[in-house]
Amino acid sequence: MLFFCAAISARADEIDRYVKAEMQRQKIPGVSLAVLRGGKIETLKSYGLANVEHQIPVKPETVFQSGSIAKQFTAMAVMILVEEGKIALDDKIIKYFPDAPEAWKNITVRHLLTHTSGMGDYPPEFDLRRDYTEDEYLAFIKKSPLIFETGAKWDYSNIGYVTLGALVRKVTGKFYGDFLQERIFKPLNMTTARIISEADIVPNRAAGYRLENGELKNQEWVSPSTNTTADGSLYFTILDLAKWDAALYTDRPLKQSSLAQMWMPAKLTDGKTKDYGFGWHTTRIGNRRVIHHGGAWQGFKSYIVRFPDDKLTIIYLANSWDTKDMKLARGLAAIFYPEFALPNAQPIEDKEPKTTALVRRVLLQFARGKADAELFTAEARAKTFPARAAQIGESLNSLSLPIAVIYTNELVERRDENNLRVYRYLLNDMTRSLSCTVKLTKDEKIADFQLREE
Repeated sequence: MLFFCAAISARADEIDRYVKAEMQRQKIPGVSLAVLRGGKIETLKSYGLANVEHQIPVKPETVFQSGSIAKQFTAMAVMILVEEGKIALDDKIIKYFPDAPEAWKNITVRHLLTHTSGMGDYPPEFDLRRDYTEDEYLAFIKKSPLIFETGAKWDYSNIGYVTLGALVRKVTGKFYGDFLQERIFKPLNMTTARIISEADIVPNRAAGYRLENGELKNQEWVSPSTNTTADGSLYFTILDLAKWDAALYTDRPLKQSSLAQMWMPAKLTDGKTKDYGFGWHTTRIGNRRVIHHGGAWQGFKSYIVRFPDDKLTIIYLANSWDTKDMKLARGLAAIFYPEFALPNAQPIEDKEPKTTALVRRVLLQFARGKADAELFTAEARAKTFPARAAQIGESLNSLSLPIAVIYTNELVERRDENNLRVYRYLLNDMTRSLSCTVKLTKDEKIADFQLREE
């Protein structure tokens, strides 16, 4: 027992060193963190400030915004209704939305849960600062064309989860947030978990932040209705999430057989699978199962990583939009499992953000199969298109969440070579890393673009 306690203490010290170093490097104001074994808190840590202006420190009772880890709660709400026989996973959603467009005819509840419906993200004309009714949200979604044939691919879709929130109301007659409160939060004694509200008095509420030219700024404002949708609009504390994790080992509020369905990889129509279940990424590193999800919204980042076979869970909440969320989560996992160790290359100061923005744009284009060949020199164009471009796209789409990994890449090398500017970036996913090396000419053309496993 003495040895076990000493091991926990040593890990806690290592966690302290890692989190404090990353907070300083990434300019994260505050972090709330918990490590749990079998649903019981092993380590509980509070770092930095919940509110910089008032110099209020983070504590276990500090309330953070969820971001997309709220999707697992929306998914559980749907699965509760599935257990009760009020919804079937393979129901076509036109059963519940009879005025849906023809393009929705093959979309099932399962497709929405697994991001395989073909729905994209919020349309460009959507205004985050305007209040919409739920019907107006749905009208926007219905007008948006599918970006691929239902079931053929996987693409992260926030509006798919907004639609699931509307589905809960259609079936129960209740706002999905009230359903969560009644069927999940109250039964689990998650006393501070709730839908976001800027108007209500919320004790211990943290402020969210972002970096602008390296300077800390307050989170940007969005409309009240934008903060109530089922894709990621919750408040909770680290203590709430500890209770949530404990419940996932029980049959309340959902049976273990239903949870097992939530953690199964999605099947595509060509027989391939994507390591995403219902509101959770689900994968393996070696023989170790990993169930995880992150969140990013309005000045906040969050992450929950579960190792179900070892009954170990790591959760953190941070109040900076610029937190390298997957990297921070993976670094914490590596304290327990060496196979999660991050590459040795250290980030360097990025003095050319316009170049980084270009690289991110091109990576996103590759991931979507729409890379702009005109950004490349004639020689590089001949080498890259179409075969290498397809390979790069395939590598990027094998990441757990390509857009999140791409937008949190880090510059690790900058040098000059034969009249070319050379940049090397690391893209850190939860279980692997990619190295992206780009060579640019004086006139900003891409002379070479390489992506490889690190």
